[in-house]
Amino acid sequence: MCRGTVGWMSRLDRITTDPAICHGQPTVRGLRYPVAKLLELLASGMSIEGVIEDHPDLERDDLLAALEFGSLASGQSRVVPFGAA
Repeated sequence: MCRGTVGWMSRLDRITTDPAICHGQPTVRGLRYPVAKLLELLASGMSIEGVIEDHPDLERDDLLAALEFGSLASGQSRVVPFGAA
C-alpha cells in the first residue's frame, strides 16, 4: 500500500512480461493484450466497460493495472486513487 492511502493496493501484479508473448512487451496477466494498446483504447475515449465489452477476457482490474503502469512509466513516483487522503 502507498503511504497516505487507505484501503488501496497496487494492481501491478497483473502486468507481466514474457519474451514469448508480444515480443516481451508488458501485457495483462500473460494475455496477448499489450499495456500500450489498452492505454491507447482508454486514451481514445473508450470506457473501461466498453473495452471489457469488446474484450470479455479482460477484467476491470486489468485496465486499472494498465493505467497504474502507465502512470508509473510516465515518471510518477506513486499512484493515488481519487478520494484518498
